[in-house]
Amino acid sequence: AAQSYCRKEHTDLVSGLDQFHYINENKTWTEAQQYCREKHTDLATVTNMKDMKRLISVSLGDIKEVWIGLYDQRNVNRAWYWSLPGVEFNKSQNCGIIWKDDSNFLKWGDLSCNDQHNFICYNGEKIVIWFSKNWTGAQSYCRANHTDLISGMKQLQDGEVNKGLNLMTANSRYIFIGLFSDTWRWSDGNSSSFRHWNLHTVILIKENKTWEDALNYCRENHHGLVTITDSDEQRLVQQIAQFASTPFVWTGLHYACTLDLWFWVSDEVVIYKNWNQDGPMDDCDMSGAMETGGKHQWFKKNDPEKFNFICSQHPPGE
Repeated sequence: AAQSYCRKEHTDLVSGLDQFHYINENKTWTEAQQYCREKHTDLATVTNMKDMKRLISVSLGDIKEVWIGLYDQRNVNRAWYWSLPGVEFNKSQNCGIIWKDDSNFLKWGDLSCNDQHNFICYNGEKIVIWFSKNWTGAQSYCRANHTDLISGMKQLQDGEVNKGLNLMTANSRYIFIGLFSDTWRWSDGNSSSFRHWNLHTVILIKENKTWEDALNYCRENHHGLVTITDSDEQRLVQQIAQFASTPFVWTGLHYACTLDLWFWVSDEVVIYKNWNQDGPMDDCDMSGAMETGGKHQWFKKNDPEKFNFICSQHPPGE
């Protein structure tokens, strides 16, 4: 259960935060939707970054999550959208790319959103080329530093864009564009394509499980055991780890006995490291756990030991 944002009536006549009404009552999403429809218009629809920044700017004390009107309608076919709201698409891998075929023609396609490719940001009249991120990372970067991923036929048919695409595909076969598909819909029926997923959601599970049981739980209920690839992710995980009820929390770090190497179960390479230097030697059936206090270093622990654990939850559609 969580608090919620309702959309007020006649929102075409108001702007800014006046469009939204904060409901300081814990409800499930369905209960919040019913309440908003009875008392106001519907749960809030967020249609652009301006709306998003307005909502984020509101101080709600210790409240970290608030319901909005976006929900996953899994029994329907996926719909394709442009990342830039307001641009229509006429019309599994789920994220759009442009690529060059053997005849040197540029074509559209779709690949996994988790793949890393070059991408193009749009910034007013400027086209800016950046390199190697997954699709949601590329979208987030473009929105933070420019306007959005390049979206719509008008932008893609621009002469300068075509020059850039031809240049980029000479060295990188696939280029991400702002096209994606998902099964998410807005409660009020709005067709807005705007999404602003939290790319770094981690969830502390305060249950004591072996490493293997923790791995299975995270995969069944979320995405997987957490992966830590840099100091920013380390800080994020250690912030939530301090609330655990065990001295350590399991992570997705595991030792492959036959290969004699440590790896993340998400298939990320172990580059960033935060090991405790006084730990035991590598041995079979060992995995990595973070201490919940102290320096939050990583310790090698035997898989049968039972600790709390941290799951990762990627944006829907990935």
